[in-house]
Amino acid sequence: MATTLTINGKKTQVDAAEGTPLLWVLRDHLKMTGTKFGCSVGQCGSCTVHLDGNPVRSCILPHDQLGDAQITTIEGAATTAAEAIREAWIAADVPQCGYCQSGQIMTATALLESNPNPSDDDIDEAMNGNLCRCATYLSIRRGIKDAAKRLA
Repeated sequence: MATTLTINGKKTQVDAAEGTPLLWVLRDHLKMTGTKFGCSVGQCGSCTVHLDGNPVRSCILPHDQLGDAQITTIEGAATTAAEAIREAWIAADVPQCGYCQSGQIMTATALLESNPNPSDDDIDEAMNGNLCRCATYLSIRRGIKDAAKRLA
């Protein structure tokens, strides 16, 4: 089934079976492997992308139901908040294995774009559901706070 999606600001023609999750369209059809597969049920957050600026789980989102939505992947995250998050992640040495980090970064970016000065509770609420097997949660919080300072 041919579908046109807007990914990272570019209209892209995709030929994938009806109901194919966006995650697999990105990874298998478009070779955009920055978005990671984790659980396939929307529980871990590794596959997080932005849909019209909001973080969503791409593993449970059928590509053919997205219409004209703007999809942003880790490869296309280029806002001021995204850059601040990346710089803070490096400065705080946040990732260990790194597998969950694209989802963590996409969720943290959406948080800072909607709330440039989040409290610990705001961070915990926004990041809830983004799992990290290495348990770098305190480093992630530090990274978000550092990124908020960079944006101020």
